[in-house]
Amino acid sequence: MRLMKYSEALHFLYTQLPMYQRQGKSAYKKDLKNIRALLDILGHPQNAFHAIHIAGTNGKGTVSHLIAGFLQSQGKKVGLYTSPHYIDFRERIKVDGSLCDRSYVTTFTDRLKQMNLSFSPSFFEITVAMAFSYFKEKQVDIAVIETGLGGRLDSTNVLMPLLSIITNISLDHTHMLGDTLPKIATEKAGIIKPGIPVVVGEYQKEVEGVFRKKAEAENASLSYAKELVTFNGKKIIDAEGRFLLKDKGTMTGPFHKRNFTTAVASMVALERTGKDIDWKAIDKYLPSLVVKWKYIGRCQWLSNDPLTLVDSAHNEGGLKVMMDWLKNKKYNRIHFVLGFVNDKDLSQILPIFPRE
Repeated sequence: MRLMKYSEALHFLYTQLPMYQRQGKSAYKKDLKNIRALLDILGHPQNAFHAIHIAGTNGKGTVSHLIAGFLQSQGKKVGLYTSPHYIDFRERIKVDGSLCDRSYVTTFTDRLKQMNLSFSPSFFEITVAMAFSYFKEKQVDIAVIETGLGGRLDSTNVLMPLLSIITNISLDHTHMLGDTLPKIATEKAGIIKPGIPVVVGEYQKEVEGVFRKKAEAENASLSYAKELVTFNGKKIIDAEGRFLLKDKGTMTGPFHKRNFTTAVASMVALERTGKDIDWKAIDKYLPSLVVKWKYIGRCQWLSNDPLTLVDSAHNEGGLKVMMDWLKNKKYNRIHFVLGFVNDKDLSQILPIFPRE
């Protein structure tokens, strides 16, 4: 039997199965039945490694990359699952910064195609199962797993992690997650597990009660990043005044401070569970993190002539911050090239941009 080519595997993944970026709401599953069934068939790969689970409206991809790098600095073999990808499908699945092997994508997809399943898993369910299986095969010590959409019903929410993280809440995917901040927060809070500590990156009064109620119901300790660490100039100290790290310009842009604070606070929370954290090793590792983990597409300067910036801000909350940041930059003329999935409310987004 001929093994499919890599291009054929991608074609199968992209065109034969529901994919949110192409089909919108119809690709969103209302339960975890399919992913659980698929993982059962694959031998429960999600149980083969420790995990950190990250949800939130904005910043979760950046926080995921930062934490993956922090953990690698500790001598751990680290898996990272994020979505979507920018250029190469394999960006979604990394181990120690290296993209998933092409041969694995092909072999896994071919194996799945030959299973003749009695149910039809979505694109996202398949990629989650592929990532978990890959991490098992590569024998990672710990994986950093970013939710794709929401949290409660997200395919990644079959994990029992060491730590749960929620970055922040903004209006996004409202036709699936709810049209108010508390409704969206309820979906994100679905990743909070019994007895598992949770860190929330940003304090927002409108949703604080949602997180408190869920954490109490699950007997999970809840901390806000600002309660764990302080970003003092270019230094980060913990609540006891202990110096942790210097910000060495690891990343740039208007979201850097909040995301960096959330990531460091999460490591402090992990430390409080009894894990040894070598902060000097993290400090030494920081300058190489962006390159090692192939961190792209977030406030990334592509060229100096002409000055070209790409960023994945895609909702009102993220774009407002980005536009305020750009107003302080010097330029004679600025051009915007925009792309949106069809669920975005452009009536709220387009007025954020300058009219002339």
